[in-house]
Amino acid sequence: MNTQHESRRASGGRAVQQITAASLLGLGLGLAAPVLAADSPYADPESPALPPSNMELELPRTALVVTDPQIDFLSPDGVTWGVIGASVEEHNTVDNLERLFAAAKKADITVVISPHYYYPTDKGWQFEGALEKLMHSIGMFDRESAYAVDDLDNSGADFMPVYKEYIYDGQTIVTSPHKVYGPEANDLVLQLRKNGIDQVILAGMSANLCVEAHLRELLEQGFEVAVVKDATAAAMLPEGDGYLAALTNFRYMANAVWTTDEAVQLIGGKQLAANQTSKQ
Repeated sequence: MNTQHESRRASGGRAVQQITAASLLGLGLGLAAPVLAADSPYADPESPALPPSNMELELPRTALVVTDPQIDFLSPDGVTWGVIGASVEEHNTVDNLERLFAAAKKADITVVISPHYYYPTDKGWQFEGALEKLMHSIGMFDRESAYAVDDLDNSGADFMPVYKEYIYDGQTIVTSPHKVYGPEANDLVLQLRKNGIDQVILAGMSANLCVEAHLRELLEQGFEVAVVKDATAAAMLPEGDGYLAALTNFRYMANAVWTTDEAVQLIGGKQLAANQTSKQ
């Protein structure tokens, strides 16, 4: 790990941690341990008002789409860990994403990564939203240029090491980067269409930003989308709990909302059924 990366993470991470800790303490929220599962605001409603999902996977037309499986979101070395780490750990996001990758590869379904990168030419924007300002100020997902990768390895923009065996297998599609939250500015939809995909299992980071933005655009583009709710996470700030905001909208909009256990079981079950049919 080079000195530049260490300095960027240290300064950016400290700034986010200090701001967040001070804000939380100022509001009297403290830094208490996560609430028990039985009292969790993330628990499914006991009496849902919305109709249940009827999404049925058909693996030949299904892709696993993962947004931002990168160090700056998912590692203690990342610049956002101070505000997002508790959510990542609570939902076991890192391990759950690996389980999805493994299941998808075993079932031989399409896997697509929609990454997030910022180059020096992205730093001259004349207006930005709140999170854009924050991401740029802490050096999140920064790369030296679109043409060089010398700075990428082990930087905050790099993929989590545990996922590289799945991403660098010569089969996984890595799209051009999205720049704000959604895939409107990259080639995700084109790649899915060209590969005959119209069902998406969606996971990654972060829940109320890039995952939700990808969900919204894919739905508008006519895809059937299941979100894996514990293969994502989000920041908790004085402005609100990003994960809870996202979970509410996942329930309202997605064609299905699954746990990792459910998604892995469904993928494996469909693969087993397909194998048995091929042997007949």
